[in-house]
Amino acid sequence: MAKGLLEQLPGIVAEGRQTAEKILESLEGRHRITLQTREWVLSARDNTQNDLFQSVGRVSDSVTRQVEATNVGLRLTPRQLLLHCSSSVHRPPFNGGIPASRNPTYTSDQTWRNRLIHGDNLLAMAALLAGDDETPSLRGKIDLIYIDPPFDSKADCRTKITLPGMELEQKPAVIEQFAYSDTWADGTASYLAMITPRLILMRELLRDTGSIYVHLDWHVGHYVKLVLDEVFGKDHFINEIIWHYRKWSPQSKNFQRNHDTIFWYGKNAENRHFITEFQEQPAGTLKPGKEKKRQTVFDESGKRPATRADGEATGSSLADVWDGGIWNISMINPAAIERVDYATQKPEQLLKRILQHACPEKGLVADFFGGSGTTAAVAEKLGRRWITADLGKPACMIMRKRLIDRNARPFLYQAIGDYQAEATKSLGQQSKIGELAPIVLQLFGALPLAPEDNPEHNLGYLPAGAASVGRVSDSVTRLVEAANVGLRLTPNPTYTSAEAKNKTLVYADSPNKLTGAATLKKAIAQRDTLMGGWDKVVVLGWNFEPSIGETLAALNDDRLEVRVIPPDLPDRLRKKGGLDKLKGAVRFAGLQYLTIKPVQRQRQGEDEILSVALDNYILLSPEAINLDATNRAKLHGIIDSEPLALLEYWAVDPDYDGKLFRSVWQNYRGDNDDPLRVATLAWLVVPAKNGSRKVCVRAVDVFGFEAEVVVEVDA
Repeated sequence: MAKGLLEQLPGIVAEGRQTAEKILESLEGRHRITLQTREWVLSARDNTQNDLFQSVGRVSDSVTRQVEATNVGLRLTPRQLLLHCSSSVHRPPFNGGIPASRNPTYTSDQTWRNRLIHGDNLLAMAALLAGDDETPSLRGKIDLIYIDPPFDSKADCRTKITLPGMELEQKPAVIEQFAYSDTWADGTASYLAMITPRLILMRELLRDTGSIYVHLDWHVGHYVKLVLDEVFGKDHFINEIIWHYRKWSPQSKNFQRNHDTIFWYGKNAENRHFITEFQEQPAGTLKPGKEKKRQTVFDESGKRPATRADGEATGSSLADVWDGGIWNISMINPAAIERVDYATQKPEQLLKRILQHACPEKGLVADFFGGSGTTAAVAEKLGRRWITADLGKPACMIMRKRLIDRNARPFLYQAIGDYQAEATKSLGQQSKIGELAPIVLQLFGALPLAPEDNPEHNLGYLPAGAASVGRVSDSVTRLVEAANVGLRLTPNPTYTSAEAKNKTLVYADSPNKLTGAATLKKAIAQRDTLMGGWDKVVVLGWNFEPSIGETLAALNDDRLEVRVIPPDLPDRLRKKGGLDKLKGAVRFAGLQYLTIKPVQRQRQGEDEILSVALDNYILLSPEAINLDATNRAKLHGIIDSEPLALLEYWAVDPDYDGKLFRSVWQNYRGDNDDPLRVATLAWLVVPAKNGSRKVCVRAVDVFGFEAEVVVEVDA
């Protein structure tokens, strides 16, 4: 008879400890996980009208003619510029923003940089614990950890995307699908196996005076409580907090589930940080002395703060407000400014209460299931330092925009460095390469290599007479080659002679990895050395590092080709009845590309004005997006008629060094009176520079895919 969950629990905890111990033992090794800084995010976006008018007023007639020549349909009047383009204010030299080392240390408040991390939180925590040459380990440095992990195996993980004239529903990326399916493969047992090593690493990151708040509900809360007792110790349990909210359905035949549970543990139960001096009063405005309601006012969140007639906030004891451990905090008001339309978003008032009392001023708080970014947003508002992470690209996009909307202090946007190179080896994860790679190779038209040359079953070759699936048309090839993105694209060859046999190697990457520099270099090495060498290698990837375009440009290898495996392939295999029914029906798309018009420079005293205009965004195939057939058909219309409407935001670094992107200027959809489109023209007023200037433009589309273009602009 199968073991019950309680019988499995000791084994689950033991395996979780082994995984965590393996990570901790590897922290000093050469294969330690590292974080790659992708961007230094500045809250430089559309400015006030005064800033814009001032900038426009400084533009000479020659610059006016140059910008009009970009053919973006603008008359250069201040009002129309306000509607159609954006300008950045003058800013100090770049070495005044981020330390010259470009990878700042974090040993003090003065040098600390907040972080938004995209990637598996287990790897992110391993990197934070390991540190690197310029970033000391954060072991024992975090004051507070709040996590709100997923706790419903039937949750709808699709993302709703609004485009001009349509609304789409995007399924999670493949790497998220596998992470989610692994989490719930064996129900609650798999969930506990996922959370256990993560809780152990969180404990390692906490200060001796630190504490952790774990937000759950009735699905798995009682089981996770047992794991928390094992990891932190029963004696370190502090409180079980009930967050009560109003939610009622008149059709319900049961009592409503109107609360979540937050388990609070301390790393040291007797020596922990906690502030009790201030708590909010119930709603209403109070007369000084008599403390009676006088009038009702609302703040921007739709709440009614308790203030005296003189405007001063009032306070009371914990027991008066918390009602014996029950927190009555409403769900987010539909009209609240804080709402970002994220399915599991929690109210800022909830996180404010936790941070105010469990994290000291200027203390460090971390949220490793970042979601909508509420923890980081509240920490920013309260003057706390923060780290947040999420596996989902849509979540990271939402958090980034939310923080910029709040004029957050500059922060680092990071990803897992060499994600795929050592993850399986370092963390003991089971690679799925053996499960799907042979299927992918067959659908691409490749035959597998012999087992002795192909131990991971992920290598194949194109036989004579075969042509790779997903051929790039000549017109698209010419368009991409003209895009000035530093890449060359050629149509897939057709093999028609015996001499061509075995000359193209095909490398299928794993769905639980990010295809990036490490994979491409490995594929190139195999092309050049395996079985006497090959003419070309085609790399098939599911998920890609954000820097993939930059990596391809740097490699500049016309014997290397990269293709996107359709992210809905696992679903199609299940629904269509297997491999045979999909042969010939699967396209392997190319990567997306961004093109811009020639960048214009005009000297104005000690400054110069740059005009940067978008030209086109090329999404070579909707097959690269995880959509159903109906939504994919809708997407075709936008691709054909208005491709720039696919962009969620774009940013400019006017002095890119090829390593760290700094978003000196950025624009999101909705910043210019159009909720569904970005501005297509940017004007930047920057310190003048002699000689050429390297300008990098980076764009992220509504699906989370990233593209960039780097150009040298002569004086």
